[in-house]
Amino acid sequence: MKKLCLKKVSKKKWILENHTPKEILVLDQVDLEVDPGDLITIIGPSGSGKSTLLRILNRLEDASEGDIFLDGGNIKDMDVIELRRKVGLVFQVPVMFDSSVEENIFYGLKLLGREGEKEVAERYLSLVGLNRDFLKRDSARLSVGEKQRISVARALMVEPEVLLLDEPTSALDPTATLEIENLVLKLNLKLNLTVLLVTHDIQQARRLGHKSVVVVKGRKVEEGPIENLFGFPESHLTKRFLEGNLKEGS
Repeated sequence: MKKLCLKKVSKKKWILENHTPKEILVLDQVDLEVDPGDLITIIGPSGSGKSTLLRILNRLEDASEGDIFLDGGNIKDMDVIELRRKVGLVFQVPVMFDSSVEENIFYGLKLLGREGEKEVAERYLSLVGLNRDFLKRDSARLSVGEKQRISVARALMVEPEVLLLDEPTSALDPTATLEIENLVLKLNLKLNLTVLLVTHDIQQARRLGHKSVVVVKGRKVEEGPIENLFGFPESHLTKRFLEGNLKEGS
């Protein structure tokens, strides 16, 4: 059984253009199948709908049309809190509450009405490369890279089956970027965690993914194993994107 299955998923939004309301199509009839343990990178020009796709999978937004299935069940029929336990989302800019690292890490569990164990938090901190002393630290004093690691640990505390990462390294320096990439690979391998990662960095997509999905103007134009998609792209839009010839919003 597929871990995730998207069937004809579309998303419409209203925007203001020259002070006039206008409906735009952000995602257009997207089909996608994700196997358990997949590590898929989602690439494409800025403004092509990649982040919206992740938000829909987590139901921060709902699709306008189409269906999404998690382990065969339609996510429309699932309790939203339970869905977000199974499908975790880490944002591009790490969100920290104005409190200790410990309180940040236990936040998701509290939403589920569960108590957190410090030993479990320490284990996930260790998994993301931080020691247990971080639990008492003020989240406001962390570096951006440390905050992103804490965000991942917080998502892991509820034991998700799927982890969605929205450009998790875009605000990081090269060293911190490499550390987060290695962390993603480790989580995928050690926990057999299914990962969907949005990135604008083509080389990052090549380093990380089992396969990549290319999204242009809200449409999935190509998907396939890394070596095939980057070495022998079938779509002219994929080829143009890989060559750097597709503009933002294209």
